[in-house]
Amino acid sequence: MADRLAGVPEEIDLTRPSAARVYDYYLGGAHNFAVDREMAARAVAMWPDLPLIMQANRAFLRRAVRHCVAAGVRQFLDLGSGIPTAGNVHEVARSAAPDARVVYVDVDPVAVAHSRFILGDDPATRVVQADLRRPDLLLDHPEVRSLLDFEQPVAVMMVAVLHFVPDADDPAGVVAGYLGALAPGSFLVLSHATHEGQPDKAEEHQELYRRTATPMTMRSRAEVSALLDGLDVVDPGVVYLPLWRPESLDEVDERPERFTGLAAVARKR
Repeated sequence: MADRLAGVPEEIDLTRPSAARVYDYYLGGAHNFAVDREMAARAVAMWPDLPLIMQANRAFLRRAVRHCVAAGVRQFLDLGSGIPTAGNVHEVARSAAPDARVVYVDVDPVAVAHSRFILGDDPATRVVQADLRRPDLLLDHPEVRSLLDFEQPVAVMMVAVLHFVPDADDPAGVVAGYLGALAPGSFLVLSHATHEGQPDKAEEHQELYRRTATPMTMRSRAEVSALLDGLDVVDPGVVYLPLWRPESLDEVDERPERFTGLAAVARKR
């Protein structure tokens, strides 16, 4: 793949790695650049399980979307969506509910440009460039309002994104800002990096991300659970990624703690 794809603005700086494109690379996607692959290689050298962790996170997303669809949800707001590679939210949702609608949101201009290029003129999806830390502005965005009906339940996807929101930006307040504005029966789908499980690797990995535009804050199970205050947490609660409603025993590793990502789904009462 050429390092300058159609749909990517010329003013985008390709000399600095992007968390969204590094994630795309881990998933086997094609929408990443040399600088992203170099960062991924350094990360994998210090933490060989990283690709498996990212794939487990994506598998959790697919299971959670199917759970929300089974509960009657047909609208999804995917925050920090990155680049919609294979197995994205709208593909998974539409496999069970063809009328599902999805708004993808990311702050990274390259992720947004790629998303618009990939999705084209799909009438049941939108791509919005915005900062998820401002739910008041995002929920009132015309592209969001044009597709989602806030009188009906919405599944808010915060998959592998809140660890890029530092404590100073009040991640719990961000979550409350979205769920407070949505109809009862809405869901929060959350996964979050944690230093628990492999604390010896956590600090080195966080240091690597400090070199990007999106530094990482890993949090404990107690801290992640606190983000769900006021919501009804779906069984089995806040667990390591492979343990959230696995579809087969083959998905459950003997050491689930090595995946260092916590997953949860919660519903607004």
